Amino acid sequence: MRIISGAARGCRLKSPKGLRTRPTSDRVRESLFSILGASVRDAEVLDLFAGTGSLGLEALSRGAARAVFVDRATFGLVRENAEHARLIDRAEIIRGDAIDALARLEGRVFDLVFCDPPYGKGLWERVLPELDRLGLLAVGGVLAVEHGAGESLPAWELRSMSLAREISYGHTTGIWLFNGRDVP
Repeated sequence: MRIISGAARGCRLKSPKGLRTRPTSDRVRESLFSILGASVRDAEVLDLFAGTGSLGLEALSRGAARAVFVDRATFGLVRENAEHARLIDRAEIIRGDAIDALARLEGRVFDLVFCDPPYGKGLWERVLPELDRLGLLAVGGVLAVEHGAGESLPAWELRSMSLAREISYGHTTGIWLFNGRDVP
């Protein structure tokens, strides 16, 4: 796995041993960042369930201002990858549970939020309402939720964001893109 574009283009990222962490593939990441385009530049980024840090590091490489990475198990690996990519000066790494971290981030606003939890464990179902309640997604910001292809979005009423697009990548992966909006 490598950073695809920007200042750290081609930098190889370390992955943890075993199957507990499923990094976002280069193909999916390339497609996602193609959709995000120029909105990445100068963005404040939140990378939940960061794993290797590939999504947040890709954003930093493409010109994001800063990124907060959250992961309980791989925080050390994220730090190592950020240092190796020479992006550590714009990275904040939080060791902990995503829900607990969101509460600590209350009052901050992010232009770009990545939520890439392990598939099929109901984790994004806990995170989305909390992101919404805390208002962490900026108006006009984008939330990208990576999920298993068999997972479906409940009929929630989210006040600060709305579903903008659904994308499928083969038989295993999908992404929901939400846009931040003014709270009614």
